[in-house]
Amino acid sequence: MTRISKRLSALPAERALEVIAGRWKAVLLHHLFAGPQRLSELQRAMPDITQKVLIQQLRAMEEHGLVTRAVFAEVPVRVEYAATELGASLEPILAALCDWGRRHAAALDEIDRLAACGPQSAGVTRRAYARSLGRGADGRPLTRAS
Repeated sequence: MTRISKRLSALPAERALEVIAGRWKAVLLHHLFAGPQRLSELQRAMPDITQKVLIQQLRAMEEHGLVTRAVFAEVPVRVEYAATELGASLEPILAALCDWGRRHAAALDEIDRLAACGPQSAGVTRRAYARSLGRGADGRPLTRAS
């Protein structure tokens, strides 16, 4: 494993989030869970990412020990990326996040819509709407004391 250029947080949860944070890392890992992939295969699977950003994300993931980069002495040179054991250990965690996103998509989309439209939408305050969902104005679940 290469030396990590930026020190990670001492808090375990924050450290984990720092390692997998970003728009593309979870998606890249998802593709690599299926097996080693060449850069061109990852680009085809993720058409919205630029090659520069793809390489940056892969390098950061390699630096954190989530992926390996294998260079094959062929003509032309073949380079493959694969999830390491550490990277593969994130598969159930990312699957749980995906499941959570599916289960709560409607509530999250509604809260986002209200936040984007300002504090009032169709005469209903954000606080009143959030309370109707069993949430406070900040989107957190209400407790009995609320």
